[in-house]
Amino acid sequence: MSDISVPVAPAVPQGPGLTQAQRVIYTFTAPSKTFTDIKRSTSWWLPFVLTIVFGYGLFGAIQTKVGWEQVAENSIKQNPKQAEQMEKQTPEQRATAMKITVVATQVSFGALPLFALIGTAIIAGVLLATINFGFGGKVTFWQAFAVVFYAGLPGLFKMLLGIIALFVGLDPESFNVKNFAGTNIGYYLAPDTPKLLMSLATSIDITTIWTLVLASIGISIVAGIKRSSGYIAVFGWWIVTVLIGAGIAMLF
Repeated sequence: MSDISVPVAPAVPQGPGLTQAQRVIYTFTAPSKTFTDIKRSTSWWLPFVLTIVFGYGLFGAIQTKVGWEQVAENSIKQNPKQAEQMEKQTPEQRATAMKITVVATQVSFGALPLFALIGTAIIAGVLLATINFGFGGKVTFWQAFAVVFYAGLPGLFKMLLGIIALFVGLDPESFNVKNFAGTNIGYYLAPDTPKLLMSLATSIDITTIWTLVLASIGISIVAGIKRSSGYIAVFGWWIVTVLIGAGIAMLF
């Protein structure tokens, strides 16, 4: 009996992957498409570039509309304990402390690319360990790294709001470099609000929650786990960091 050949349907060719620009757009309109494409390619350069552009845009707005000396003065006034310590110092000591504060603030903005990479790498590493060992996922470091960068794109809106606020007439003496946009409850509280309450209120930020949701979706897709597991991992670590920040604010 002769063999009967069974026709095999030809493989359906896969279309080209998303471009970086499409990934950025879909992060806001159809995030599942972006994070599914990360399984094909872990490229993350465009979110990184956008973060740097918007970050230095905010840097320039602060320098133009507020000035770094004013930023330093505001930081001290917004911290009663630090202000009290400054009042006890000699004029020379106060001048030195102000210079140090100004330089430290400028350096923190100037080193934005380095901080962005280091911060993203730390978060990606924590998520990788949590997902792979805690939830049985299969995510690589660079997949997690790309997910974190794309999930962080809502932060661009916060920087843009900060830039707009500065150019439409925000009082330079009320500018808070640590909380420069009204996307959280803490922004609207009085400066003398107890630090514990201020820390918790500032943590409830629209762009932060948006980022956490995107990260939960992204990490669950690339790791091949339940969506609920992604939410538990991401929001669980966020709660831990919020509580640690609140504890530090209460103690110091």
